[in-house]
Amino acid sequence: MTTEISTSMIRELRDKTGAGIMDSKRALEAAGGDSAKAEDLLREKGLASAANRSGRAVSEGVVESYIHKGGRIGAMVELNCETDFVARTDDFQDLARNLAMQVAAMSPLFVDREAVPEDASDVSDEQLLLEQDYIRDAGTKIGDLVKQLSAKTGENIVIGRFSRFELGQ
Repeated sequence: MTTEISTSMIRELRDKTGAGIMDSKRALEAAGGDSAKAEDLLREKGLASAANRSGRAVSEGVVESYIHKGGRIGAMVELNCETDFVARTDDFQDLARNLAMQVAAMSPLFVDREAVPEDASDVSDEQLLLEQDYIRDAGTKIGDLVKQLSAKTGENIVIGRFSRFELGQ
């Protein structure tokens, strides 16, 4: 017995995930109409395709700043993508803002392992921005947030660089 896939089910899944109409329909069909399973299928597919996008050039994006209450701590983050269309989306802008807030709160030293100089001694995962737990959801890594948006937009998204400022340091 097959479950009838309605347009409202497709629309709801599409709104949740940002996937295309046909991808949403196929995922719902494969999941037997279970939207949670379909969402997982799309997430797996999206994250797999995000790896394929990693080599594409990222020449657009934003520089976002965050100043903590009291003005004693601030951060700037460069978040890059492939097109200015994606850079202007609310999701992209929100990610950039949340990354700047993460940098201000958690004081990472490097974006990822590749950015660590060869002569640096024992750099832990907590000092790598992409490996840190997201301050708003401890079960999610920053790298996962970037991959999720990459899957949703269909573009390669990369944290270019960041800087953190604190009075007295």
